[in-house]
Amino acid sequence: MKTSINRRRFLGQTAMIGTGLATFGKGLSARAAGSANSKIIVATMGLGRGADHLNALLSIPNAEIAYVCDVDDRRLEHGLKLVNDKQERKATGVKDFRRILDDRSVDALTIATPNHWHSPAAILACAAGKHVYVEKPGSHNAREGELIVAAARKYKRVVQMGNQRRSWPGIIEMVEKLRAGVIGRVLYARCWYGNARASIGRGKQVPVPPQIDYSLWQGPAPERPYLDNVVHYNWHWRWHWGGGELANNGIHALDEARWGLGVDYPTRVTFNGGRYHFDDDQETPDTGAVVYDFGDKGAMWEVSSCLPRTNENLPFVAFYGEGGSVVNFGDGYKVFDTKGKEVASGTGPGGDKVHFENFLDAIRTGKRLNSEIEQGQKSTLLCHLGNIAYRTGHTLHIDPKNGRIVDDKEAAKLCSREYRKGWEPKV
Repeated sequence: MKTSINRRRFLGQTAMIGTGLATFGKGLSARAAGSANSKIIVATMGLGRGADHLNALLSIPNAEIAYVCDVDDRRLEHGLKLVNDKQERKATGVKDFRRILDDRSVDALTIATPNHWHSPAAILACAAGKHVYVEKPGSHNAREGELIVAAARKYKRVVQMGNQRRSWPGIIEMVEKLRAGVIGRVLYARCWYGNARASIGRGKQVPVPPQIDYSLWQGPAPERPYLDNVVHYNWHWRWHWGGGELANNGIHALDEARWGLGVDYPTRVTFNGGRYHFDDDQETPDTGAVVYDFGDKGAMWEVSSCLPRTNENLPFVAFYGEGGSVVNFGDGYKVFDTKGKEVASGTGPGGDKVHFENFLDAIRTGKRLNSEIEQGQKSTLLCHLGNIAYRTGHTLHIDPKNGRIVDDKEAAKLCSREYRKGWEPKV
């Protein structure tokens, strides 16, 4: 991948860093390898959602934040204050995350940028010897999902995806009960998401705000003019940068569904829905349902992002088996028999901290990651496939061995993207 960093110097540093690091699961430098109490030096990139990363890291002993990074001066200032008011070491603020990659003392990078940055940044970080915590969905498209997994393997890095429910005790207990047969053979999972999002309007081309480095914000994505309704959030609803509500919130529910069902790749995917509520710049659907056939099991995810349907009191995920059902609300679950009688329940703490603790423990001691990037990307692929089914308007047929689309050139084109010259991710 070409960048403004001198390529020879960058590769030389990467080689030196890689030589001095242990194998996957114990990748700290020699100063701290294998010690359960060793200090881990961390940097965070993207300080919107990344502010939650900082708060979680600041609450964990022996995690020290060395850098905060954002292309927006105001967010950068806020992130620095957040860290420096609570941490003895004063963090350094940078706009360009590649400065962090140059620092051999940094053990890990957490990434909370827009989706189009997730895989390219993570791949560069792995190549520079950094372990990576990357927010969901972890990739902008299916091909990037393959590349980020390949980078973790090639550079032997610990890479965790930010689908934090994988670390919540109540959800772990729920999946253990499903595995133990609490409702017999599990046959189907249903997932829901509701919200009351307003229209994003029609964007106007305006001068870039002086505090934002828009060229760096675009990064790997081909350049487009600055519009006043994209940065910092509504990029989610444009295919150029985001993946709609499926990649934004659907990933959490579908990951839980895939985990509970014990499946990997589907055989068929369909999506029915559209942008029904408003006539504006949003390209992604606000209402609809995506359905997955796994052969002997199935799943669906339904979205109503402009009307929360609170009167229906829908769970987050529901599992249906031969002997009853299990439903997940928040950080807990309830078990019902075939007549609808509640027979068991459980709960536990949620939040981000426990997922970051798992990530740092995996770096220190080789503890198993709760959402290692390959498992994370299997779930993210469900989102990419759902979006492709919507965009093509037809059913996708999938190879259940590898998750790739079968005999469909139109759909296959949407599995990758064009990149700005010099930013093509490579492993």
